[in-house]
Amino acid sequence: MENDNRTVVKEFILLGLTQSRDTQLLVFVLVLIFYLIILPGNFLIILTIISDPGLTAPLYFFLGNLAFLDASYSFIVAPRMLVDFVSEKKIISYRGCITQLFFLHFLGGGEGLLLVVMAFDRYIAICRPLHYSTVMNPRVCYALLLALWLGGFIHSIIQVALILRLPFCGPNQLDNFFCDVPQVIKLACTDTFVVELLMVFNSGLMTLLCFLGLLASYAVILCRVHGSSSEGKSKAVSTCTTHIIVIFLMFGPGIFIYTRPFRAFPADKVVSLFHTVIFPLLNPVIYTLRNQEVKASMRKLFNQHIA
Repeated sequence: MENDNRTVVKEFILLGLTQSRDTQLLVFVLVLIFYLIILPGNFLIILTIISDPGLTAPLYFFLGNLAFLDASYSFIVAPRMLVDFVSEKKIISYRGCITQLFFLHFLGGGEGLLLVVMAFDRYIAICRPLHYSTVMNPRVCYALLLALWLGGFIHSIIQVALILRLPFCGPNQLDNFFCDVPQVIKLACTDTFVVELLMVFNSGLMTLLCFLGLLASYAVILCRVHGSSSEGKSKAVSTCTTHIIVIFLMFGPGIFIYTRPFRAFPADKVVSLFHTVIFPLLNPVIYTLRNQEVKASMRKLFNQHIA
């Protein structure tokens, strides 16, 4: 066909999370309340880590970056979704859709790699404590940070490059509340089997491998501290438990969405809601609630401003 390599569709219509007005209103109120409460908490974590000289260890450096990544990630989908809840027409331009998709996978990929880096940090701290200051020096920390940002960019640009090659000349209704790979691919006016396999490999397989690798690494850490003192064991178990919770929150929905052929399931939208809006904001909070040093520093910062 003559138009096979040319995109005709200039905008997409988002069908939204649900067609029920009552459900839309309920979700709007709940997400807005959650967003306004938890989002400032993420920025408070960043401010606390930056302002407290006692929180200079690599763990807190990476925790601050996690809070920044998650806060940025939440801006990709949530604000537009809240606006669309009260809008009659839910339209996003083709360029806007590609931009949203790029940043979704750029920041999401970067966060996944950050969790891998944090697992490596905990392994060195718990299993090789005498070498920790040497291995995890500031130069290495910044190099790891640069590597995870670069990895997220490469992951995302591959997604976008594959989609930009697809022709969109017919239906333009996306059965979701944001632009993501599975729904966008289905609207292409060509056979997408090979592209879907490449997408599953780029997103699904990498997500699954990172997830299994992280679980294995924390299993090794827990085995290594099994014979240590009760205090050291308790702290290590608490730290690993926190990390494992965040790993399940981060990778669980991603595995559900990206490791299977792009077929619609009734739970897809709900899983996507938690994956793109709820869990990203919760991750740093979960770390903070289980970290006595950060909580003490936040109370100190709060008391200073009150006084």
